[in-house]
Amino acid sequence: MNKLKVGVIGGTGMVGQRFVSLLAEHPWFDLTVIAASARSAGKTYEEAIGSRWAIDVPMPEKAKSIIVKDAVGDMQAIAGEVDFVFSAVDMKKEEIVAFEEAYAKLECPVVSNNSAHRWTPDVPMVVPEINPEHLDVIAAQRKRLGTKRGFIAVKSNCSLQSYVPALHPLKDEFGLEKVLVCTYQAISGAGKTFESWPEMIDNVIPYIGGEEEKSEQEPLKLWGKVEDGVIKTASSPAITAQCLRVPCSNGHMAAVFASFAKKPTKEEILDRWASFKGRPQELELPSAPKQFLQYFEEDNRPQTRLDRMREGGMGVNIGRLREDTQYDYKFVCLSHNTLRGAAGGAVLLAELLKAEGYFDR
Repeated sequence: MNKLKVGVIGGTGMVGQRFVSLLAEHPWFDLTVIAASARSAGKTYEEAIGSRWAIDVPMPEKAKSIIVKDAVGDMQAIAGEVDFVFSAVDMKKEEIVAFEEAYAKLECPVVSNNSAHRWTPDVPMVVPEINPEHLDVIAAQRKRLGTKRGFIAVKSNCSLQSYVPALHPLKDEFGLEKVLVCTYQAISGAGKTFESWPEMIDNVIPYIGGEEEKSEQEPLKLWGKVEDGVIKTASSPAITAQCLRVPCSNGHMAAVFASFAKKPTKEEILDRWASFKGRPQELELPSAPKQFLQYFEEDNRPQTRLDRMREGGMGVNIGRLREDTQYDYKFVCLSHNTLRGAAGGAVLLAELLKAEGYFDR
C-alpha cells in the first residue's frame, strides 16, 4: 500500500505533539509536513519544540529534522505537498473556521481536533464507532465549498469519548431518556503538565470553560441524522453535566446516571457492551481497539493510572454498573483524553475516511 502524505498543522502544541508521535510509524500515513506559527517556521521541529515536549514517549527521530512551515503563510505549498492534514491549531474560533475552510478549498482535506466546526451543519463530527454514516454529508459540504476533493471532518469533545460510547449500544434498544454525567478531566485536556500548571497539584477546579455545554449538546449531534445535506441534531436524550478538572496527567473519567423508557437488566447491558463492534472493528483499521468497550468486575476499576492505556489508549473502560435510587442505572467510564479523545481519535477518523474512499484523487 502506498502511504498517504500527511501534514500536522499546529504541530508544536500538546495535541500536535501527540499527532506527530502517532504518525511517525503509522502503516497508512507518512508524516511529511509539520506546520505551526510564523515564529516556529524555518526551525527544525526539535528546535521549535525545545524543552516543551510534553508527551510520555520520546520525540520520533523522523520528526526532529523536519523543517517547520508557516501554517498560514505556506498554506498553498503545504496543500500541494500532502494528501490531507490534521488540524490542531490554537487560534480564535472564527479564525479556525476560515483557516480550515481555506485548506479545504485548496482541495486539501482537513481532519480537525478543533471545536470551531463542530456545529457547522454540513461538517461531520464523528466518533468512528458511533456515527460513521455522518460522513455522507461530505458530498453536500463539497458542493457548498465548491471543491471536488477538499472537505473538513472533525472529532468530538474529548470528555464525550469516555461515556457516550457506553450509552450508544443501549440508546435505541432500550430508549435512553435522560442522562446525568459528572466528568473528572485530566490536565492534559487543557494542554498542560504539572510542570507548567503547578497550581493543579493537590487541587480540583470545579469549572472548565464551555465544557458542560459541549457535554450536554454534542452527543445530540453524534446521534443525529443526515437529512437534506445537513446533520439534524437528535432531540433526546436529555443530558445534564458537570465538569471538573482533577490532578491527573492523562485520562478523563465520568460518573454516569441513566434512565430508559424500557429498563434493561444488568445482564442485558453487560451483553451489549461486550458484543458491541463499530465500523472500525469491522474494517480492522490500524488504530481501532479490538475490544472497544471493556467492563471491569472489580469494584475499584477502572482506574486512571492502571487502565487509560488499554488497547493503546484507544479503548473505553467501564465499571461499577449498578441500579440507582433516582435513575435506572449508574456506572463509571474512563478514556485516554489525548489518545482516544484527541489525536488518536482523529487518526482513527482519518483511517475510516481513507478506508471509505474520501481521500481518493
